[in-house]
Amino acid sequence: MQQPSGGARVTDLVQAVLDAADRTPAASALTARGRTWTYAELARRIRATAAGLRAEGLEHGDRVLFSVRPGPDAVVLALGIVGVGGTVVFADPGAGEALFRARAALAAPRWVAAESLLYLASSAPLRPIARTRGLELAPYAKLVPDARHIRAGGWLPGVPSGAMSLARLATTNGDGIIEAGPADQALVVFTSGTTDAPKAVVHTRGSLGAGLADFAAGVGIRPGLRVLTDQLMVGIPALIGGAHWTMPAPGLDPGARPAAYLEHLGDAELLFAAPATLDAILAALDTRPALTPALETIVLGGAPVLPPLLRRAFARFPRASIRAVYGMTEILPVAIADGAEKLAAPGEGDFVGRLVPSVTARVDDGELVLGGPGLALGHLAELPAHPLEELRTGDLATIDGGRLVLRGRAKDMFIRGTQNVYPGLYEPVIAALPGVADAAMAGVPDAIGDDRIVVAVVPAADPPAGPTTAHPLVAEVARRLPGLIDAGVLPDAVVALPALPRAGRGRKLDRAELARLVAPFVDAARAGERA
Repeated sequence: MQQPSGGARVTDLVQAVLDAADRTPAASALTARGRTWTYAELARRIRATAAGLRAEGLEHGDRVLFSVRPGPDAVVLALGIVGVGGTVVFADPGAGEALFRARAALAAPRWVAAESLLYLASSAPLRPIARTRGLELAPYAKLVPDARHIRAGGWLPGVPSGAMSLARLATTNGDGIIEAGPADQALVVFTSGTTDAPKAVVHTRGSLGAGLADFAAGVGIRPGLRVLTDQLMVGIPALIGGAHWTMPAPGLDPGARPAAYLEHLGDAELLFAAPATLDAILAALDTRPALTPALETIVLGGAPVLPPLLRRAFARFPRASIRAVYGMTEILPVAIADGAEKLAAPGEGDFVGRLVPSVTARVDDGELVLGGPGLALGHLAELPAHPLEELRTGDLATIDGGRLVLRGRAKDMFIRGTQNVYPGLYEPVIAALPGVADAAMAGVPDAIGDDRIVVAVVPAADPPAGPTTAHPLVAEVARRLPGLIDAGVLPDAVVALPALPRAGRGRKLDRAELARLVAPFVDAARAGERA
């Protein structure tokens, strides 16, 4: 049975931000790198950037390969692109050159927007240096033939001649925002895949607007609320709700630099974090409790939120409300759970909250199937022939009065950080490497709900007597993987086995047994990290 969770609404995300600016022009909108922009200033830059892009020839439907780090420039440029009718194609330069090229070829952008430092680092003289630091950068200046280029930052060697300056675009006179329909494409996000078959989700202005408005309402965004996050897909709902969005310094990681990150918490009232990030923050606060901020709300998303982390969070922040967001790239959010209610939820399964208003859900043969105005248009390689009518999530679930409980997974999938990892996408590629007779991936859960990823390989020659990391094939596979698969799914360990464990008459891979076999090597890797 189809179960809508309430009255769906569709919001244009760009117009929603501009409307918030019109309501409170003098209020603080965005703080980053020691400077604060008011809503009036932010709206002026967005409108001016859109006008500059139109004057330079960006047309409705043009795609822009986008590699600008989260910051004011990224916010202004992304909203300006969408506001003028273009589509932002988020591109992670750390994905590796081969995969980056494949993604660019699939997206077929007419424009490239990148930071000046990326143009410099990916230029011929410096690419070998970047490679020694583990970065296989594609040459941005030449990656897309005949592309128009936008640079964020001052001119540096490697920036293409004729590349327009984002700073100059933002000073254009006029308002370039065009009226657009909810079905207009706005965002392409690559989720997984290989160099042969990259996978990307395409969102429209309507699908993004519906989801982001639901997020803002569901986590309690209000005018003036001080929100700390570096995530555009969280910060933009904050702007829609009239909040004051603060960005931490680029690259600031609470796990690597806990003391510096704690200083950023300051007067934040709402913090958005992945479970692994909150885990690092809580560990840092255990050693410096005096820096505990007076948070009103903690929003967790991107991975399962398990009871041990919730209990630690409530112990450190007893007065805070905790919201756990369940969603996926194709439709975000799906449901939002109150942390206290989640801890008290009876029975088996993972209570992930109540469905948000723009989502419809049904259960088909135990599997959760989603739809509604927040659903993405489809997967890039399958459009326009096969748009998404609904999304089969692969999650087993029950729905009772809009309350969603997950019961497990209908298909193989691991979760690391904010990324869903489907091993079936990667195992054939790994198994095709020279010297590999068979290969599989295993997920070994850690204490906060993330999966540690292990690649198990069966050598074609001289297979070991038992699981080991000492076989020479292990180092070779580890060396080859960064150029073949997503950076986000690179394994925590590679282990050689005499054979993969299989069960049943069909000799199907026994992933549970595989995880048991390789778990000691994850423990060893953790010990090495601590050392």
